[in-house]
Amino acid sequence: MSQPTIPRGTAVLEDPALNKDTAFTLDERGALGLDGLLPPVVETLEQQSRRCYMAFSRKQDDLERHIYLRALQDTDETLFYRLLLDHVEQMLPIVYTPVVAKACAEFSHIYRRPRGLFIAYPLRDRVRELLANRPRPDVDVIVVTDGERILGIGDQGVGGMGIPIGKLSLYSLIGGIHPTRTLPIVLDVGTNNTERLEDPEYLGWRHERVAGQSYFDFIDQFVTAVKAEMPQTLLQWEDFATPHARPILERYRDELLTFNDDIQGTAAVALGAISAAIKVAASAMREQQVVFLGAGSAATGVADYICAAMVADGLSQEDARRRFWIVDLAGLLHSGRTDLTPAQRRYAQPEERIAGWRRGEPGKIALGEVIANIEATILIGLSTAAGAFTEPMVREMARKVRRPIIFPLSNPTEKSEAVPADLIRWTEGRALIATGSPFPPVEFGNRRIPVAQCNNVFIFPAVGLGVIASGARRVTDQMLLAAGRALGEQTPALGALDAPLLPAIRDLRRIAVEVAVAVGAEAQRQGLAPASTLGELRRNVVHRQWEPTYDAVASKS
Repeated sequence: MSQPTIPRGTAVLEDPALNKDTAFTLDERGALGLDGLLPPVVETLEQQSRRCYMAFSRKQDDLERHIYLRALQDTDETLFYRLLLDHVEQMLPIVYTPVVAKACAEFSHIYRRPRGLFIAYPLRDRVRELLANRPRPDVDVIVVTDGERILGIGDQGVGGMGIPIGKLSLYSLIGGIHPTRTLPIVLDVGTNNTERLEDPEYLGWRHERVAGQSYFDFIDQFVTAVKAEMPQTLLQWEDFATPHARPILERYRDELLTFNDDIQGTAAVALGAISAAIKVAASAMREQQVVFLGAGSAATGVADYICAAMVADGLSQEDARRRFWIVDLAGLLHSGRTDLTPAQRRYAQPEERIAGWRRGEPGKIALGEVIANIEATILIGLSTAAGAFTEPMVREMARKVRRPIIFPLSNPTEKSEAVPADLIRWTEGRALIATGSPFPPVEFGNRRIPVAQCNNVFIFPAVGLGVIASGARRVTDQMLLAAGRALGEQTPALGALDAPLLPAIRDLRRIAVEVAVAVGAEAQRQGLAPASTLGELRRNVVHRQWEPTYDAVASKS
Protein backbone atom coordinates (compact mmCIF):
# COMPACT_ATOMS: atom_id res chain seq x y z
CA MET A 1 0.00 0.00 0.00
CA SER A 2 1.40 3.40 -0.97
CA GLN A 3 2.02 6.00 1.70
CA PRO A 4 -0.11 9.15 1.68
CA THR A 5 1.48 12.10 -0.04
CA ILE A 6 2.75 14.83 2.28
CA PRO A 7 1.37 18.25 1.27
CA ARG A 8 3.73 20.79 -0.29
CA GLY A 9 4.09 24.54 -0.18
CA THR A 10 1.47 26.57 1.61
CA ALA A 11 -0.61 23.41 2.18
CA VAL A 12 1.94 22.04 4.66
CA LEU A 13 2.12 25.41 6.44
CA GLU A 14 -1.66 25.44 6.82
CA ASP A 15 -1.78 22.01 8.49
CA PRO A 16 -1.19 22.55 12.24
CA ALA A 17 -0.17 18.92 12.69
CA LEU A 18 2.58 19.16 10.05
CA ASN A 19 3.59 22.80 10.26
CA LYS A 20 6.96 23.54 11.88
CA ASP A 21 7.12 27.11 10.59
CA THR A 22 10.64 28.51 11.11
CA ALA A 23 11.86 25.13 12.41
CA PHE A 24 11.76 23.47 8.99
CA THR A 25 15.34 22.58 8.07
CA LEU A 26 16.88 23.80 4.82
CA ASP A 27 16.57 20.30 3.36
CA GLU A 28 12.90 20.08 4.35
CA ARG A 29 12.23 23.50 2.84
CA GLY A 30 13.70 22.38 -0.46
CA ALA A 31 11.87 19.05 -0.47
CA LEU A 32 8.49 20.53 0.50
CA GLY A 33 8.53 23.60 -1.74
CA LEU A 34 8.87 26.00 1.16
CA ASP A 35 11.85 28.03 -0.09
CA GLY A 36 10.85 31.68 -0.12
CA LEU A 37 7.74 31.06 1.99
CA LEU A 38 9.62 31.32 5.31
CA PRO A 39 12.19 33.71 6.76
CA PRO A 40 15.74 32.40 6.11
CA VAL A 41 16.64 31.67 9.75
CA VAL A 42 16.08 28.08 10.95
CA GLU A 43 14.97 28.05 14.60
CA THR A 44 14.80 25.29 17.17
CA LEU A 45 11.53 24.47 18.90
CA GLU A 46 12.97 25.99 22.08
CA GLN A 47 13.73 29.27 20.30
CA GLN A 48 10.23 29.34 18.86
CA SER A 49 8.76 28.77 22.31
CA ARG A 50 10.71 31.68 23.76
CA ARG A 51 9.58 33.99 20.96
CA CYS A 52 5.95 32.95 21.41
CA TYR A 53 6.17 33.49 25.15
CA MET A 54 7.29 37.07 24.54
CA ALA A 55 4.27 37.61 22.28
CA PHE A 56 1.98 35.98 24.85
CA SER A 57 3.34 38.24 27.60
CA ARG A 58 2.48 41.37 25.62
CA LYS A 59 -1.24 40.57 25.65
CA GLN A 60 -3.21 42.89 27.89
CA ASP A 61 -5.81 40.55 29.43
CA ASP A 62 -6.49 36.86 29.95
CA LEU A 63 -9.07 36.53 27.18
CA GLU A 64 -6.59 37.98 24.68
CA ARG A 65 -4.00 35.52 25.94
CA HIS A 66 -6.50 32.68 25.45
CA ILE A 67 -7.21 33.85 21.89
CA TYR A 68 -3.48 34.00 21.16
CA LEU A 69 -2.93 30.43 22.39
CA ARG A 70 -5.90 29.11 20.42
CA ALA A 71 -4.57 30.80 17.27
CA LEU A 72 -1.19 29.17 17.85
CA GLN A 73 -2.89 25.80 18.32
CA ASP A 74 -4.60 26.27 14.94
CA THR A 75 -1.26 27.13 13.31
CA ASP A 76 1.40 24.86 14.84
CA GLU A 77 0.15 22.30 17.37
CA THR A 78 3.58 21.03 18.39
CA LEU A 79 4.76 24.55 19.22
CA PHE A 80 1.48 25.23 21.07
CA TYR A 81 2.04 22.23 23.35
CA ARG A 82 5.75 22.97 23.79
CA LEU A 83 4.88 26.51 24.91
CA LEU A 84 2.24 25.22 27.34
CA LEU A 85 4.60 22.61 28.73
CA ASP A 86 7.33 25.22 29.24
CA HIS A 87 4.93 27.48 31.20
CA VAL A 88 2.27 25.06 32.41
CA GLU A 89 1.52 26.70 35.76
CA GLN A 90 0.99 30.09 34.14
CA MET A 91 -0.87 28.93 31.04
CA LEU A 92 -3.12 26.14 32.32
CA PRO A 93 -5.61 28.67 33.77
CA ILE A 94 -5.54 30.55 30.46
CA VAL A 95 -6.16 27.62 28.15
CA TYR A 96 -8.69 26.08 30.52
CA THR A 97 -10.43 27.09 33.74
CA PRO A 98 -11.12 29.82 34.71
CA VAL A 99 -10.49 31.74 31.45
CA VAL A 100 -12.19 29.17 29.23
CA ALA A 101 -15.50 30.27 30.79
CA LYS A 102 -15.01 33.75 29.31
CA ALA A 103 -14.00 32.17 26.00
CA CYS A 104 -17.22 30.13 25.91
CA ALA A 105 -19.34 33.19 26.68
CA GLU A 106 -17.55 35.10 23.90
CA PHE A 107 -17.24 32.14 21.52
CA SER A 108 -19.20 33.70 18.66
CA HIS A 109 -17.28 36.96 18.98
CA ILE A 110 -13.78 35.45 19.05
CA TYR A 111 -14.37 32.62 16.55
CA ARG A 112 -11.51 32.35 14.05
CA ARG A 113 -11.23 28.85 12.57
CA PRO A 114 -13.29 25.67 12.88
CA ARG A 115 -12.04 22.90 15.13
CA GLY A 116 -13.88 19.64 15.76
CA LEU A 117 -17.46 18.89 14.76
CA PHE A 118 -20.67 20.91 15.21
CA ILE A 119 -23.60 18.48 15.19
CA ALA A 120 -26.79 20.52 15.14
CA TYR A 121 -30.24 19.13 15.88
CA PRO A 122 -31.68 20.05 12.46
CA LEU A 123 -29.13 17.61 10.96
CA ARG A 124 -30.11 14.81 13.35
CA ASP A 125 -30.82 12.35 10.53
CA ARG A 126 -27.27 12.76 9.19
CA VAL A 127 -25.21 12.28 12.37
CA ARG A 128 -23.12 9.40 11.02
CA GLU A 129 -22.41 11.37 7.87
CA LEU A 130 -21.25 14.30 9.97
CA LEU A 131 -18.98 12.04 12.02
CA ALA A 132 -17.52 10.73 8.76
CA ASN A 133 -16.51 14.32 7.94
CA ARG A 134 -14.13 14.40 10.92
CA PRO A 135 -10.71 15.85 10.06
CA ARG A 136 -8.83 12.56 10.62
CA PRO A 137 -10.19 9.01 10.60
CA ASP A 138 -8.34 7.63 13.64
CA VAL A 139 -9.62 9.05 16.92
CA ASP A 140 -8.61 7.91 20.41
CA VAL A 141 -10.68 10.37 22.46
CA ILE A 142 -13.86 12.38 21.90
CA VAL A 143 -15.02 15.05 24.34
CA VAL A 144 -18.63 16.07 23.73
CA THR A 145 -20.90 18.69 25.30
CA ASP A 146 -24.34 20.11 24.62
CA GLY A 147 -23.30 23.43 26.14
CA GLU A 148 -26.05 23.56 28.76
CA ARG A 149 -24.06 23.68 32.00
CA ILE A 150 -20.75 25.31 31.16
CA LEU A 151 -18.68 25.53 34.35
CA GLY A 152 -20.54 28.00 36.60
CA ILE A 153 -21.90 30.22 33.83
CA GLY A 154 -24.70 28.01 32.56
CA ASP A 155 -26.19 27.60 29.10
CA GLN A 156 -23.88 28.82 26.34
CA GLY A 157 -25.30 26.85 23.42
CA VAL A 158 -22.76 26.37 20.64
CA GLY A 159 -20.25 28.39 22.67
CA GLY A 160 -19.84 25.29 24.81
CA MET A 161 -17.44 24.04 22.11
CA GLY A 162 -14.70 25.84 24.04
CA ILE A 163 -14.92 23.15 26.70
CA PRO A 164 -14.18 20.08 24.51
CA ILE A 165 -11.40 22.01 22.77
CA GLY A 166 -9.87 22.95 26.12
CA LYS A 167 -10.30 19.50 27.65
CA LEU A 168 -8.67 17.77 24.69
CA SER A 169 -5.78 20.22 24.83
CA LEU A 170 -5.14 18.86 28.32
CA TYR A 171 -5.52 15.26 27.15
CA SER A 172 -2.56 15.96 24.83
CA LEU A 173 -0.56 18.22 27.14
CA ILE A 174 -0.79 16.00 30.22
CA GLY A 175 -1.99 12.57 29.15
CA GLY A 176 0.10 12.64 26.00
CA ILE A 177 -2.76 11.67 23.68
CA HIS A 178 -1.58 12.70 20.22
CA PRO A 179 -3.48 15.86 19.20
CA THR A 180 -4.36 14.46 15.78
CA ARG A 181 -6.20 11.59 17.50
CA THR A 182 -8.60 13.79 19.49
CA LEU A 183 -12.01 15.11 18.42
CA PRO A 184 -14.04 17.89 20.13
CA ILE A 185 -17.79 17.81 19.47
CA VAL A 186 -20.66 20.08 20.41
CA LEU A 187 -24.23 18.81 20.13
CA ASP A 188 -26.12 21.98 19.27
CA VAL A 189 -29.67 21.42 20.52
CA GLY A 190 -30.39 25.14 20.83
CA THR A 191 -30.10 27.37 23.86
CA ASN A 192 -32.41 28.92 26.45
CA ASN A 193 -29.94 31.76 27.02
CA THR A 194 -31.82 34.82 25.74
CA GLU A 195 -28.60 36.85 25.60
CA ARG A 196 -27.21 34.35 23.09
CA LEU A 197 -30.44 34.10 21.10
CA GLU A 198 -30.68 37.88 20.81
CA ASP A 199 -27.01 38.30 19.87
CA PRO A 200 -26.84 38.96 16.09
CA GLU A 201 -23.37 37.37 16.03
CA TYR A 202 -24.41 34.13 17.74
CA LEU A 203 -23.16 31.19 15.65
CA GLY A 204 -25.39 28.44 16.99
CA TRP A 205 -28.82 27.12 16.04
CA ARG A 206 -31.09 30.00 17.01
CA HIS A 207 -33.77 28.00 18.76
CA GLU A 208 -34.84 27.18 22.31
CA ARG A 209 -33.38 23.95 23.66
CA VAL A 210 -34.79 20.65 22.52
CA ALA A 211 -36.20 18.85 25.56
CA GLY A 212 -37.90 15.66 26.67
CA GLN A 213 -37.84 12.49 24.62
CA SER A 214 -36.74 14.35 21.50
CA TYR A 215 -33.53 15.31 23.28
CA PHE A 216 -32.79 11.75 24.41
CA ASP A 217 -33.60 10.41 20.93
CA PHE A 218 -30.99 12.80 19.51
CA ILE A 219 -28.41 11.60 22.04
CA ASP A 220 -29.21 8.03 21.03
CA GLN A 221 -28.70 8.90 17.36
CA PHE A 222 -25.32 10.36 18.25
CA VAL A 223 -24.20 7.37 20.32
CA THR A 224 -25.37 4.93 17.64
CA ALA A 225 -23.31 6.82 15.06
CA VAL A 226 -20.22 6.85 17.30
CA LYS A 227 -20.50 3.10 17.89
CA ALA A 228 -20.71 2.53 14.13
CA GLU A 229 -17.96 4.96 13.10
CA MET A 230 -15.49 4.76 16.02
CA PRO A 231 -16.36 1.75 18.20
CA GLN A 232 -13.02 1.72 20.08
CA THR A 233 -12.93 5.46 20.82
CA LEU A 234 -13.14 6.81 24.37
CA LEU A 235 -16.17 9.15 24.66
CA GLN A 236 -16.15 11.69 27.49
CA TRP A 237 -19.37 13.55 28.35
CA GLU A 238 -18.78 17.10 29.55
CA ASP A 239 -20.95 19.85 31.09
CA PHE A 240 -24.37 18.28 30.61
CA ALA A 241 -27.09 19.55 32.93
CA THR A 242 -28.07 17.48 35.97
CA PRO A 243 -31.36 16.09 34.50
CA HIS A 244 -29.40 14.70 31.55
CA ALA A 245 -25.90 13.91 32.81
CA ARG A 246 -26.51 10.85 34.96
CA PRO A 247 -29.28 9.29 32.82
CA ILE A 248 -26.99 9.50 29.78
CA LEU A 249 -24.12 7.93 31.70
CA GLU A 250 -26.27 5.12 33.08
CA ARG A 251 -27.83 4.47 29.67
CA TYR A 252 -24.57 4.05 27.74
CA ARG A 253 -21.79 3.16 30.19
CA ASP A 254 -22.12 -0.58 29.45
CA GLU A 255 -22.42 -0.12 25.69
CA LEU A 256 -19.22 1.69 24.82
CA LEU A 257 -15.99 3.11 26.23
CA THR A 258 -17.36 6.16 28.03
CA PHE A 259 -17.45 8.21 31.23
CA ASN A 260 -18.74 11.54 32.50
CA ASP A 261 -15.98 13.81 33.76
CA ASP A 262 -18.27 16.06 35.81
CA ILE A 263 -19.65 13.08 37.72
CA GLN A 264 -16.76 10.61 37.79
CA GLY A 265 -13.70 12.78 37.15
CA THR A 266 -14.72 15.36 39.72
CA ALA A 267 -15.46 12.56 42.18
CA ALA A 268 -12.08 10.92 41.62
CA VAL A 269 -10.00 14.07 42.06
CA ALA A 270 -12.04 15.09 45.12
CA LEU A 271 -11.53 11.64 46.61
CA GLY A 272 -7.79 11.94 46.02
CA ALA A 273 -7.60 15.30 47.77
CA ILE A 274 -9.87 14.19 50.62
CA SER A 275 -7.84 11.02 51.13
CA ALA A 276 -4.74 13.18 51.43
CA ALA A 277 -6.44 15.60 53.85
CA ILE A 278 -7.66 12.77 56.08
CA LYS A 279 -4.12 11.42 56.31
CA VAL A 280 -2.81 14.87 57.26
CA ALA A 281 -5.58 15.18 59.87
CA ALA A 282 -4.56 11.76 61.29
CA SER A 283 -8.13 10.56 60.92
CA ALA A 284 -9.88 7.72 59.07
CA MET A 285 -12.29 7.71 56.17
CA ARG A 286 -14.95 5.85 58.14
CA GLU A 287 -14.98 8.60 60.82
CA GLN A 288 -15.93 11.49 58.53
CA GLN A 289 -19.14 13.52 58.58
CA VAL A 290 -19.45 15.06 55.11
CA VAL A 291 -21.52 18.15 54.30
CA PHE A 292 -22.21 19.24 50.72
CA LEU A 293 -23.63 22.50 49.42
CA GLY A 294 -25.01 21.57 46.03
CA ALA A 295 -26.86 18.39 45.10
CA GLY A 296 -26.35 18.14 41.36
CA SER A 297 -24.76 15.29 39.43
CA ALA A 298 -21.24 16.37 40.36
CA ALA A 299 -22.06 16.47 44.09
CA THR A 300 -23.79 13.08 44.15
CA GLY A 301 -20.92 11.68 42.10
CA VAL A 302 -18.39 12.87 44.68
CA ALA A 303 -20.59 11.50 47.45
CA ASP A 304 -20.73 8.10 45.73
CA TYR A 305 -16.93 7.84 45.62
CA ILE A 306 -16.41 8.98 49.21
CA CYS A 307 -19.14 6.55 50.28
CA ALA A 308 -17.36 3.73 48.43
CA ALA A 309 -14.14 4.65 50.24
CA MET A 310 -15.97 4.55 53.59
CA VAL A 311 -17.33 1.09 52.79
CA ALA A 312 -13.82 -0.03 51.86
CA ASP A 313 -12.74 1.28 55.27
CA GLY A 314 -15.20 -0.95 57.10
CA LEU A 315 -18.63 0.72 57.16
CA SER A 316 -21.80 -0.79 55.79
CA GLN A 317 -23.42 1.00 52.85
CA GLU A 318 -26.27 2.19 55.11
CA ASP A 319 -23.96 3.49 57.84
CA ALA A 320 -21.77 5.25 55.27
CA ARG A 321 -24.71 7.06 53.67
CA ARG A 322 -25.91 8.33 57.04
CA ARG A 323 -22.65 10.30 57.24
CA PHE A 324 -23.61 12.53 54.30
CA TRP A 325 -25.51 15.79 54.71
CA ILE A 326 -26.36 17.29 51.34
CA VAL A 327 -27.98 20.70 51.00
CA ASP A 328 -29.52 22.23 47.88
CA LEU A 329 -31.64 25.33 47.25
CA ALA A 330 -34.57 23.71 49.06
CA GLY A 331 -32.43 22.77 52.07
CA LEU A 332 -31.15 19.49 53.45
CA LEU A 333 -32.02 16.34 51.53
CA HIS A 334 -34.26 14.27 53.82
CA SER A 335 -36.79 11.47 53.49
CA GLY A 336 -39.76 13.82 53.83
CA ARG A 337 -38.96 15.59 50.57
CA THR A 338 -40.75 14.48 47.41
CA ASP A 339 -38.65 16.44 44.91
CA LEU A 340 -35.49 14.29 44.98
CA THR A 341 -33.87 12.40 42.12
CA PRO A 342 -32.93 8.72 42.62
CA ALA A 343 -29.29 9.74 43.11
CA GLN A 344 -30.29 12.31 45.75
CA ARG A 345 -32.64 9.93 47.57
CA ARG A 346 -29.69 7.66 48.36
CA TYR A 347 -28.37 10.40 50.64
CA ALA A 348 -31.61 11.68 52.12
CA GLN A 349 -31.37 11.74 55.92
CA PRO A 350 -34.21 9.98 57.79
CA GLU A 351 -36.69 12.67 58.80
CA GLU A 352 -36.79 11.43 62.39
CA ARG A 353 -33.05 12.11 62.69
CA ILE A 354 -33.62 15.85 62.18
CA ALA A 355 -36.99 16.14 63.92
CA GLY A 356 -35.85 18.67 66.51
CA TRP A 357 -33.84 20.89 64.18
CA ARG A 358 -34.83 24.50 63.61
CA ARG A 359 -36.20 25.15 60.12
CA GLY A 360 -36.44 28.30 58.08
CA GLU A 361 -38.98 29.22 55.43
CA PRO A 362 -40.57 27.33 53.83
CA GLY A 363 -39.62 24.62 56.30
CA LYS A 364 -36.16 24.02 54.89
CA ILE A 365 -33.00 23.20 56.83
CA ALA A 366 -30.22 25.45 55.53
CA LEU A 367 -26.47 24.84 55.51
CA GLY A 368 -25.89 26.82 58.70
CA GLU A 369 -28.33 24.63 60.64
CA VAL A 370 -26.56 21.48 59.46
CA ILE A 371 -23.17 22.81 60.59
CA ALA A 372 -24.69 23.84 63.93
CA ASN A 373 -26.21 20.42 64.63
CA ILE A 374 -23.46 17.98 63.62
CA GLU A 375 -19.72 17.66 64.00
CA ALA A 376 -18.88 18.18 60.33
CA THR A 377 -15.35 17.17 59.40
CA ILE A 378 -15.60 17.83 55.63
CA LEU A 379 -17.42 20.69 53.89
CA ILE A 380 -17.63 20.57 50.08
CA GLY A 381 -19.10 23.22 47.80
CA LEU A 382 -20.41 22.33 44.34
CA SER A 383 -23.15 24.95 44.22
CA THR A 384 -21.73 27.93 42.25
CA ALA A 385 -23.04 30.04 45.16
CA ALA A 386 -20.28 32.59 45.68
CA GLY A 387 -19.46 33.27 49.33
CA ALA A 388 -21.90 30.66 50.66
CA PHE A 389 -19.39 29.40 53.25
CA THR A 390 -19.78 32.22 55.74
CA GLU A 391 -17.55 33.15 58.65
CA PRO A 392 -20.01 32.03 61.40
CA MET A 393 -20.51 28.55 59.95
CA VAL A 394 -16.80 28.03 59.24
CA ARG A 395 -15.88 29.14 62.77
CA GLU A 396 -18.53 26.80 64.16
CA MET A 397 -17.11 23.91 62.17
CA ALA A 398 -13.56 24.74 63.31
CA ARG A 399 -14.71 24.97 66.94
CA LYS A 400 -15.63 21.27 66.87
CA VAL A 401 -12.89 19.86 64.62
CA ARG A 402 -9.12 20.19 64.95
CA ARG A 403 -8.39 20.13 61.18
CA PRO A 404 -11.55 21.03 59.23
CA ILE A 405 -11.42 19.92 55.59
CA ILE A 406 -13.04 22.59 53.42
CA PHE A 407 -13.28 22.32 49.63
CA PRO A 408 -15.02 25.21 47.78
CA LEU A 409 -14.96 23.48 44.37
CA SER A 410 -17.22 25.63 42.20
CA ASN A 411 -15.86 27.15 38.99
CA PRO A 412 -15.02 29.72 37.74
CA THR A 413 -13.20 31.68 40.45
CA GLU A 414 -15.97 34.21 41.04
CA LYS A 415 -18.39 31.34 41.82
CA SER A 416 -16.24 29.86 44.61
CA GLU A 417 -18.11 29.27 47.89
CA ALA A 418 -15.25 30.88 49.83
CA VAL A 419 -11.87 32.54 49.41
CA PRO A 420 -9.00 30.47 50.86
CA ALA A 421 -7.51 33.46 52.71
CA ASP A 422 -10.77 33.84 54.65
CA LEU A 423 -10.95 30.13 55.43
CA ILE A 424 -7.40 30.16 56.78
CA ARG A 425 -8.10 33.24 58.90
CA TRP A 426 -11.43 31.99 60.25
CA THR A 427 -9.85 28.66 61.31
CA GLU A 428 -6.62 30.15 62.73
CA GLY A 429 -4.67 28.40 59.98
CA ARG A 430 -6.03 24.91 60.72
CA ALA A 431 -8.20 24.34 57.65
CA LEU A 432 -7.13 21.85 54.98
CA ILE A 433 -8.23 23.42 51.72
CA ALA A 434 -8.61 22.55 48.06
CA THR A 435 -10.43 24.72 45.55
CA GLY A 436 -11.94 24.28 42.10
CA SER A 437 -10.18 27.28 40.57
CA PRO A 438 -6.60 28.46 41.12
CA PHE A 439 -5.90 30.73 44.09
CA PRO A 440 -2.57 32.24 45.22
CA PRO A 441 -0.81 31.05 48.40
CA VAL A 442 -2.14 32.49 51.65
CA GLU A 443 0.10 34.44 54.00
CA PHE A 444 -0.83 33.71 57.62
CA GLY A 445 1.44 34.77 60.44
CA ASN A 446 4.91 33.65 59.43
CA ARG A 447 3.51 30.88 57.22
CA ARG A 448 2.96 30.77 53.47
CA ILE A 449 0.22 28.24 52.76
CA PRO A 450 -0.22 27.08 49.14
CA VAL A 451 -3.74 26.21 48.01
CA ALA A 452 -4.31 22.94 46.18
CA GLN A 453 -6.45 23.19 43.06
CA CYS A 454 -8.82 20.23 43.05
CA ASN A 455 -8.86 20.20 39.27
CA ASN A 456 -10.10 17.32 37.13
CA VAL A 457 -6.94 17.80 35.09
CA PHE A 458 -5.27 15.43 37.58
CA ILE A 459 -7.67 12.68 36.50
CA PHE A 460 -9.23 12.72 33.04
CA PRO A 461 -6.06 12.95 30.88
CA ALA A 462 -4.55 10.10 32.89
CA VAL A 463 -7.73 8.04 32.55
CA GLY A 464 -7.51 8.46 28.79
CA LEU A 465 -3.85 7.46 28.81
CA GLY A 466 -4.52 4.43 31.02
CA VAL A 467 -7.49 3.27 28.94
CA ILE A 468 -5.59 3.56 25.66
CA ALA A 469 -2.35 2.04 26.94
CA SER A 470 -4.12 -0.93 28.55
CA GLY A 471 -6.61 -1.53 25.74
CA ALA A 472 -9.55 -1.32 28.14
CA ARG A 473 -13.00 -2.03 26.70
CA ARG A 474 -15.01 -0.08 29.28
CA VAL A 475 -14.54 2.63 31.92
CA THR A 476 -15.86 1.66 35.36
CA ASP A 477 -16.27 3.41 38.68
CA GLN A 478 -13.67 1.03 40.08
CA MET A 479 -11.16 2.37 37.55
CA LEU A 480 -11.95 5.97 38.55
CA LEU A 481 -11.71 5.05 42.24
CA ALA A 482 -8.28 3.57 41.52
CA ALA A 483 -7.35 6.86 39.84
CA GLY A 484 -8.45 8.84 42.91
CA ARG A 485 -6.52 6.58 45.28
CA ALA A 486 -3.40 6.82 43.13
CA LEU A 487 -3.65 10.61 43.12
CA GLY A 488 -4.07 10.70 46.90
CA GLU A 489 -0.89 8.65 47.29
CA GLN A 490 1.04 11.38 45.48
CA THR A 491 0.21 14.09 48.03
CA PRO A 492 3.18 16.22 49.15
CA ALA A 493 1.28 17.25 52.30
CA LEU A 494 2.61 14.37 54.41
CA GLY A 495 6.22 15.30 53.74
CA ALA A 496 6.30 19.00 54.62
CA LEU A 497 4.40 21.45 56.81
CA ASP A 498 1.98 23.59 54.78
CA ALA A 499 2.58 21.63 51.59
CA PRO A 500 -0.54 21.48 49.37
CA LEU A 501 -2.84 18.46 49.39
CA LEU A 502 -2.27 17.78 45.69
CA PRO A 503 0.93 17.75 43.63
CA ALA A 504 2.21 20.82 41.81
CA ILE A 505 0.79 21.54 38.37
CA ARG A 506 4.30 21.30 36.93
CA ASP A 507 4.31 17.60 37.90
CA LEU A 508 1.10 16.77 36.04
CA ARG A 509 2.67 14.63 33.32
CA ARG A 510 4.60 12.56 35.87
CA ILE A 511 1.49 12.12 38.02
CA ALA A 512 -0.50 11.15 34.93
CA VAL A 513 1.75 8.12 34.44
CA GLU A 514 1.09 6.89 38.00
CA VAL A 515 -2.66 7.43 37.70
CA ALA A 516 -2.78 5.82 34.24
CA VAL A 517 -0.99 2.72 35.50
CA ALA A 518 -3.51 2.42 38.35
CA VAL A 519 -6.41 2.78 35.88
CA GLY A 520 -4.97 0.19 33.51
CA ALA A 521 -4.19 -2.24 36.31
CA GLU A 522 -7.77 -2.00 37.61
CA ALA A 523 -9.11 -2.58 34.08
CA GLN A 524 -7.00 -5.72 33.91
CA ARG A 525 -8.13 -6.84 37.37
CA GLN A 526 -11.75 -6.55 36.22
CA GLY A 527 -11.04 -8.51 33.05
CA LEU A 528 -11.72 -5.47 30.87
CA ALA A 529 -8.22 -5.26 29.35
CA PRO A 530 -5.65 -7.77 28.10
CA ALA A 531 -3.50 -9.16 30.92
CA SER A 532 0.11 -8.05 31.31
CA THR A 533 2.65 -7.56 34.06
CA LEU A 534 2.66 -4.26 35.93
CA GLY A 535 6.06 -3.50 34.41
CA GLU A 536 4.76 -4.10 30.89
CA LEU A 537 1.76 -1.90 31.57
CA ARG A 538 3.95 0.92 32.89
CA ARG A 539 6.26 0.70 29.86
CA ASN A 540 3.28 0.89 27.53
CA VAL A 541 1.87 3.91 29.40
CA VAL A 542 5.19 5.75 29.14
CA HIS A 543 5.55 4.78 25.48
CA ARG A 544 2.06 6.11 24.68
CA GLN A 545 2.63 9.50 26.29
CA TRP A 546 3.32 11.77 23.31
CA GLU A 547 5.96 14.49 23.68
CA PRO A 548 5.65 17.80 21.81
CA THR A 549 8.72 17.51 19.57
CA TYR A 550 9.02 17.99 15.84
CA ASP A 551 9.30 14.97 13.58
CA ALA A 552 11.29 15.02 10.38
CA VAL A 553 9.05 15.75 7.41
CA ALA A 554 9.87 14.62 3.88
CA SER A 555 7.81 15.01 0.75
CA LYS A 556 6.67 11.82 -0.97
CA SER A 557 5.85 11.71 -4.61
